[in-house]
Amino acid sequence: MMIDFALAAERNEGKNSRDAIYEACQLRFRPIMMTTVAALFGGLPLAIGGGAGSELRRPLGITIVGGLLVSQALTLYTTPVIYLYLDRFRLWVAQVRGKARAAEVPEASGSAL
Repeated sequence: MMIDFALAAERNEGKNSRDAIYEACQLRFRPIMMTTVAALFGGLPLAIGGGAGSELRRPLGITIVGGLLVSQALTLYTTPVIYLYLDRFRLWVAQVRGKARAAEVPEASGSAL
């Protein structure tokens, strides 16, 4: 979701990649957190519940809650960083290709064949 918003901001509003991903992070933070918290509260009864058979359900609940927490942290911190690094890599490749194409183009001579 953050990447889609960042790409749209780059294309439609002409922003650079850093400003676009920053705005996307600000706009999409709340919906991402709301979705994760809702799923987390759904798995919480499994993790802390008691009663008959709870010893079989508790590992599943702990896995759900732990996985959501880890994936949320990774998503919020690594997605913008990876986006910026891939954009820098894209610009570097375009620069290298531009230099290679410039070297391949023969200089125009005064005589025509």
